[in-house]
Amino acid sequence: QVQLVESGGGLVQPGESRRLSCAASGFTFSSYAMSWYRQAPGKERELVALIRSAGGNTKYADSVKGRFTISRDNAKNTVYLQMNSLKSEDTAVYYCKALGMNYWGQGTQVTVSS
Repeated sequence: QVQLVESGGGLVQPGESRRLSCAASGFTFSSYAMSWYRQAPGKERELVALIRSAGGNTKYADSVKGRFTISRDNAKNTVYLQMNSLKSEDTAVYYCKALGMNYWGQGTQVTVSS
């Protein structure tokens, strides 16, 4: 079955960096575009970043453009989200998702606070 396991979250101070990982299994990872979403308290889940299957084409939400970088390692079935210059408004639970599949992992909490 499809499994998505996010990790790497935690408490960070404003301006710091963090890298999230998502280990995928149960499907042909290299054939799917992958994405990161986030959901802040009281808000709807929003798309943060997307990377195509071959890894060459990426898209970002305006709110994270220039600060976050999505990447993938198809040999490890893993997608990453490098987050730099973190702000308090980045506080959320972060999820990864394969484009076209309606499966979600448990998410990983990122809290940006001094």
